[in-house]
Amino acid sequence: MKTLFITAILAISLTSCNQKVKEIEVAATTAAANELYACSMHPEVTGKKGAECSECGMELTEKVAQSATTEKDGANTTDTETKNAVATTKTVAATSFTINEIVTNYLKLKNALVKDDSKGAANAGKVLYATLNILDTKSLDTKLKKEYVDIADDAKEHAAHIGDNPRKIEHQREHFAMLSKDINDLIQTFGTTQKLYQDYCPMYDEGKSGYWISESKEIKNPYFGSQMLSCGSVRKTF
Repeated sequence: MKTLFITAILAISLTSCNQKVKEIEVAATTAAANELYACSMHPEVTGKKGAECSECGMELTEKVAQSATTEKDGANTTDTETKNAVATTKTVAATSFTINEIVTNYLKLKNALVKDDSKGAANAGKVLYATLNILDTKSLDTKLKKEYVDIADDAKEHAAHIGDNPRKIEHQREHFAMLSKDINDLIQTFGTTQKLYQDYCPMYDEGKSGYWISESKEIKNPYFGSQMLSCGSVRKTF
């Protein structure tokens, strides 16, 4: 009789233990499924690990810190720490490295060339040159900082040529073509929050370098201005 009693106790204990293990496994699986990962370039973009960033296309690899949740009346509720983590993520996103100012000044330069305004293009070139010089890269890792410096150094050379030649619009346009390649490389590497288009004119430079970046789908050609304002087509969207 005593043996049967002990056996029954052991059976109950084993069943309880197995149930507990299953509960732990389910909790672990659920936790893993709920884990969020962020883009290293755009911390505000989150999702499942390995998913594609909606801003730049890079994989989401940076694990987002999440605080524990408490159970109340059978429902999970987010505690204060989680809210603070969200606020911190937004703050980081707001202060992270961005090339938006560079792009904005490039677009002003492009629009001046569209209007055949060589003086306006020169002024925009000087502002762009200054922006490329003062942009803070402290938040970048060594590899990305080197990539930025390599591209920015080339872009500064072309911006300087454009800024120093206010009455030579053809010369400005030659350097604008090379500058546009640099801006394209910066966007591909660092992304941008702006909706942008890469346009192409097959008539410029025998079709070798007639690319530019635009904020509008409407074609406004910076290489020919009023001569062939609508010559070109959209090649891709950022």
